[in-house]
Amino acid sequence: MQRAVSDIANLSNRWSRQHKAGLAVNLRALLLVALTATAQPMGALASDPNSGTATGLPVPRFVSLKADHVNVRGGPTREHDVSWTFARSGLPVEIVAEYDNWRRIRDWEGAEGWVFHSLLSGKRTAVTIPNPRQKDALLPLRDKPDGGAAVTARLQAGVFGTVKKCTGAWCRFVGPGYDGWIEQERLWGVYPNEKVE
Repeated sequence: MQRAVSDIANLSNRWSRQHKAGLAVNLRALLLVALTATAQPMGALASDPNSGTATGLPVPRFVSLKADHVNVRGGPTREHDVSWTFARSGLPVEIVAEYDNWRRIRDWEGAEGWVFHSLLSGKRTAVTIPNPRQKDALLPLRDKPDGGAAVTARLQAGVFGTVKKCTGAWCRFVGPGYDGWIEQERLWGVYPNEKVE
C-alpha cells in the first residue's frame, strides 16, 4: 500500500511538472499571438533602415559644407581626434550615418569621418568626375538637357559647382564663369536617376 501511494505521488508530481511546463508553453504562445495581433506593423516598430536615427531624413544623402573650416573627427564627439580639416565651404559630402548631433560623412575621394551637424548645409553642390572611357577628356556643359544641344563650356574633372536642378539624366550645374547642363553621371554629389528641384 505504501508503494502504491508512493507511485501515485510520483505520477502526480510528474504529471504536475509536465502540465506546468505545457501550460507555460501554451501561455507563452498565447502571449505571442496576443502581442502580434495588437502590435503595429514591423516597419512602424523598427525605424526605417534608410532613415537617419537623429533626423529621420534619408541616409545616405548628399549635403554640402556650410563653413570654410570644418574639422573631421575620428568619432562622434569633440573628444575624438581631428583626422583632417576641410578649408572650403560648399564642398559636396555624403552623409552615411547619424549619431545624435553628429554626421558621418564621406567625401568624393572616399574618406570618411564625423562632423557636427551645424557645419553642414542642405544646399546641393557637386564635383565633376571623369568619363571612365576617356579620363582626360573635357566634360561638355550644354545649354539644354540634351546630348545634341550646343556646348557652352568644357570642364575638367574636379570642378566644383552648385546643382540647381536634375532631371534624372541631366543636371543644371553652375559655378564661376559657367552655367549649363551636364550629364548627371558626370557629377559626384547627386545619385543616379535622382531628381533635384
